[in-house]
Amino acid sequence: MVRRRRAGATGAGCLIWLLVFVLVLYVGIPLGEVYLRYAEYKDAMRQELRFRANLSNDKIRAHLGTQADSLGLPEEAADVVVTRNGNEVTVEAEYDEIVKVLGVRRSIHFKPSASDTY
Repeated sequence: MVRRRRAGATGAGCLIWLLVFVLVLYVGIPLGEVYLRYAEYKDAMRQELRFRANLSNDKIRAHLGTQADSLGLPEEAADVVVTRNGNEVTVEAEYDEIVKVLGVRRSIHFKPSASDTY
């Protein structure tokens, strides 16, 4: 009885899959961190409007600026624009994050915003 090995069962096959996995992690972790901070900041904006929309624009700006700083975002992320239209409040910011992956530096532009009524 002759048994054939399955594809990838050799030492070289396992090594290739391991290298691919490590490469995906090496590229994915820095990118994932940047997008996770963006999502957390956007969620902080939503929470701010949900629970504190009746505060002054300056207080909303100050609180979101503190959130941006605690998340480790660039300074321009703290430049929050608060606009009111009747009982609707909108907050938005713009910033760029620089990510270095495989020796290449890339700038990623983010524009988080949130809107709510009170």
